[in-house]
Amino acid sequence: MTAVRPRVAIVGGGFAGLWAARALASAPVEIVLVDRGNHHLFQPLLYQVATAGLSAPDIAAPLRHILRKQKNVEVRMATVIGIDAGAKRIALDDGDTLEFDYLLLASGATHAYFGNDQWARHAPGLKTLDDALDLRRKLLLAFERAEAATDPAERAAWLSFAIVGGGPTGVELAGTLAEIARHTLKDEFRRIDPASARVRLVEAGPRVLAAFPEDLSAQAKRQLEKLGVEVSLGTPVKDITSDGYVLGDAFVPAKTVVWAAGVAASPLGAMLGVPLDRAGRVQVRPDLGVPGHPDIFVAGDLASLMQANGRPVPGVAPAAKQMGRYVAQVIRARLLGGASPPPFAYKDYGNLATIGRMAAVVDLGRLRFSGLLAWWFWLVMHVFFLIGFRNRLVVLLNWWWAYWSYQRAARIILGDDGREPSASE
Repeated sequence: MTAVRPRVAIVGGGFAGLWAARALASAPVEIVLVDRGNHHLFQPLLYQVATAGLSAPDIAAPLRHILRKQKNVEVRMATVIGIDAGAKRIALDDGDTLEFDYLLLASGATHAYFGNDQWARHAPGLKTLDDALDLRRKLLLAFERAEAATDPAERAAWLSFAIVGGGPTGVELAGTLAEIARHTLKDEFRRIDPASARVRLVEAGPRVLAAFPEDLSAQAKRQLEKLGVEVSLGTPVKDITSDGYVLGDAFVPAKTVVWAAGVAASPLGAMLGVPLDRAGRVQVRPDLGVPGHPDIFVAGDLASLMQANGRPVPGVAPAAKQMGRYVAQVIRARLLGGASPPPFAYKDYGNLATIGRMAAVVDLGRLRFSGLLAWWFWLVMHVFFLIGFRNRLVVLLNWWWAYWSYQRAARIILGDDGREPSASE
């Protein structure tokens, strides 16, 4: 293509895409950032929106606002529907096409139901703000339906909650939901006791938080059980319907099942016509480039790359940020004719997971701890990494209020079972 400055197209305004765009702020390039939404989402706190602790604007910010002072960036709200790698062109759902000199695909991941996609309508996942708002309505409505039910069996089904998947999202959801039932909703209903709600965390593997050391995993299980969560390990879910789920050979009546068990890469990777791994991620070169296409890069959850220790780079926010910055370094080096940076190497600064009020686990390598200190550490780190002073202040105030009052600030039920909620709430 002919252009005054090389064009860098970035697909995805998440951690990888946004950090790449920022790292190219002073580069002699024209950047077009394409995202189907208009905002950057701080996904680690998405479960807080789903459980009414925070509102959507507390953990998200408009991409145009974030990049307003970066003059070499244009933001396009659109969905990519086609990629012509040879012609260096992408097609958008608004009918437009976008030519590029360099392309970074950072479109993230979606839910994976391991071949049981029919479960999606009965067990929603949590990846976007729309998911969080829908789940928040579903969780709060369950207590309302239980209050209105006259049949004991129906009432018990409405008060039965299952979270499938014992990773950080599942653990955080289960612990917070138990707190809501036992503390937040106390004395607010007349026909039911919310504290009698059954919250079960179902993990097919032998332990929760499998990415953490075994001692912290055991600590997390104990902390969950102390909060009132029933932890089921070693048995996978066999089926999920609108009335419940099958665990082992037993059917468990439950009106609310949440999926936190697996992810699949964005379908954009398949448009490149290059090798993918079992999760649909692009198997990239050490410089995060796509084999056969040296000017196309993949970062974040869509990239599959093995580390020197034989383990894949994890699909976490710090890895996505590092990948985004690295791709920007590679592009800068090519533009300036300098030496290429060494192969990408993920720097693991540790893992954090919160279980509930004053309960968390922290793995910083040689330093591991849990309980209250870990909880405070988790709070500080998440506030620090939020984008924007306003978001940090609002989240701090909401958490301070929730700590002292057990109340959650965003417990307004919007819409109904057949209508999507407003994205502004």
